Amino acid sequence: MRVIIQRVSEAKVEVNDQIAGSIENGLLLFVGIVDDDTDDDIEWLCNKLSGLRIFSDDDGKMNHSIQDVEGSFLVVSQFTLHAKTKKGNRPGFIRAAKPDIAIPMYDKFKKSLQAITGRPVESGEFGADMQVSLVNDGPVTIIIDTKNKE
Repeated sequence: MRVIIQRVSEAKVEVNDQIAGSIENGLLLFVGIVDDDTDDDIEWLCNKLSGLRIFSDDDGKMNHSIQDVEGSFLVVSQFTLHAKTKKGNRPGFIRAAKPDIAIPMYDKFKKSLQAITGRPVESGEFGADMQVSLVNDGPVTIIIDTKNKE
């Protein structure tokens, strides 16, 4: 799983001019899934997100987690995170999981994230044409790949 994390003061995702999910203070997560992602990837990632200290304390240092600030998550599926751009000018998405694998993994990720963190989880609609609006706080943007745990 590959995730782009953005610390936000607000974010929302719309589908067909209707708000599918919105949050105030929290983390916007763009999630890309590949065929060989497993339940272990989900559990590791949810635990990492639960304790990731990327919110500022009173001194402006990133010392607080989403737990500490009582924030929320907004999860948006994004297969384009696995784009291959080495050849030509049109990205290839061969590594991105097909819907029969990706949808159950995406749903399990959202449920596990809420269960592990105890924080609210809003989301977009898998596979839909979505419009995402956000105010990136910081800005803080972090990329995590469960296959390359740096």
